[in-house]
Amino acid sequence: MLLYIPDGTEGKAAISRTTHLAIAAHQDDIEFMAYAPIAECFGTPDKWFGAIVVTDGAGSPRSGLYADYTDEQMKEVRIVEQKKAACVGEYGFLAMLGHPSKEVKDAGNPKIVEELADLIRRAKPKYLYTHNLADKHETHVVTALKVIAALRMLKPEERPEQVYGCEVWRDLDWLCDDEKVYLDCGAHPNLMRCLSAVFDSQIAGGKRYDLAAEGRRLANATFSASHACDTYSALNYAMDLTHLMDDTVEISAYVSGFIDRFKAQVKKPSAGLFDERGHINLNI
Repeated sequence: MLLYIPDGTEGKAAISRTTHLAIAAHQDDIEFMAYAPIAECFGTPDKWFGAIVVTDGAGSPRSGLYADYTDEQMKEVRIVEQKKAACVGEYGFLAMLGHPSKEVKDAGNPKIVEELADLIRRAKPKYLYTHNLADKHETHVVTALKVIAALRMLKPEERPEQVYGCEVWRDLDWLCDDEKVYLDCGAHPNLMRCLSAVFDSQIAGGKRYDLAAEGRRLANATFSASHACDTYSALNYAMDLTHLMDDTVEISAYVSGFIDRFKAQVKKPSAGLFDERGHINLNI
């Protein structure tokens, strides 16, 4: 594990001051999915943002300047970029576990779960952010599952108060409105853009994540309410995963519940789109 503390605070103290913790699969995921807590903690002496990146970044796409970089070279570039983001965002600490994606996807490998449990226990954050369980990137979903497994290893008093699964490789605008967690990303728009821009290997490598992430936030802010003026200037959605810290809750059924409730809402007969038997009403 590589531990980086931008302000030079001793490691134990830096981790233990954490109030908001994000755990993501890849370098740059945190900045795209958890900007709201980064901004909330920025410049605030009693709130500290911590970040954990699980994979080593070796498999990222590359072109242009980085076209001929080996996997080992890309890993080094990704470490430097993530450190830049931690410095710009004034993170309380950054931990990079450096595992290959194939290790993260190995269900029989307990090492990552144990590492995450140890760091969460030491940080003891009030809020924890990770990937949502409906994400379409396999490594993101597996990372979230390992986070849940780690949380289930902890004593109740060692766990965060809230756990959120955030948007990266699938929007969460489809969640029923009363089940969306609204993450306000409107503060410090200059900081938001700087954090995205430091990941040059991804942007120059052919993926305009910086524009896409900002576009999603702007779209969410405008389309969050159809009959009201905009309340937010930038917004991310999250899925509430707090109940999954309880190991009696079945994960697949929990996630499917969000989908089923959305389906039921779309098919409500009162909407006039379907009749009581679920058939499309062609007489609208």
